[in-house]
Amino acid sequence: MNNSSGTFAEKAISFYLNFSAPGNLPHSISVMNPYENDEVKSAVKKFFKKYFDDNKKRIFIWGINPGRLGGGLTGVAFTDPVALKEYCGIETNMRGATELSSRFIYRMINAFGGVGEFYSKCFLTALYPLALIKNNKNYNYYDDEEVFNVLKYDIIQSMQRQIEFGADQELALCLGKKNYKYLKIINEELKFFRQIEIVEHPRYIMQYKSKTAEDYIRKYLKYLKR
Repeated sequence: MNNSSGTFAEKAISFYLNFSAPGNLPHSISVMNPYENDEVKSAVKKFFKKYFDDNKKRIFIWGINPGRLGGGLTGVAFTDPVALKEYCGIETNMRGATELSSRFIYRMINAFGGVGEFYSKCFLTALYPLALIKNNKNYNYYDDEEVFNVLKYDIIQSMQRQIEFGADQELALCLGKKNYKYLKIINEELKFFRQIEIVEHPRYIMQYKSKTAEDYIRKYLKYLKR
């Protein structure tokens, strides 16, 4: 499928289900590619057809790369198997507990007005769409400059393809200050977005600031409820 034609859903499905993992990562880092799994493929198709089967432009919210218990497992950004079923209404046989980032994101989505309202106006994604793993733990693309340099071309290509789904290029949200450091480098080079705002990463909020999570939700909504 040509990524420049079709609905947001069709372009997204084509992108994710045909995304290839790199073969040259250093330092014993492995990649989880959930899109090779038939059940994930089915869930991703259902998710995008349910919430994105149109040609609307959306505000993109850029994460780092998926965690192994959330989007790295389900193929849907910031969505663990529990949220996929309970909030998105997509039944699967995937096993997994609730994941911290997913819990915050769906609290924020409920405050926004629910999944239908949120996904009609916003799109959750990541600079690099596959989970990176080292020593059975989540690994961020920026944890090592060498890893970033190896992945930089793939990240740029991934961003370009995703923007073609239907991004509102006036504004994007970036999750996390360190993530912003690298997104800013790319954006200054390629001018993807006119304005990028930084919000705290959901995992940081839930791990260290959970008592004031509502304050962070309000910060997210300040930018997203334009």
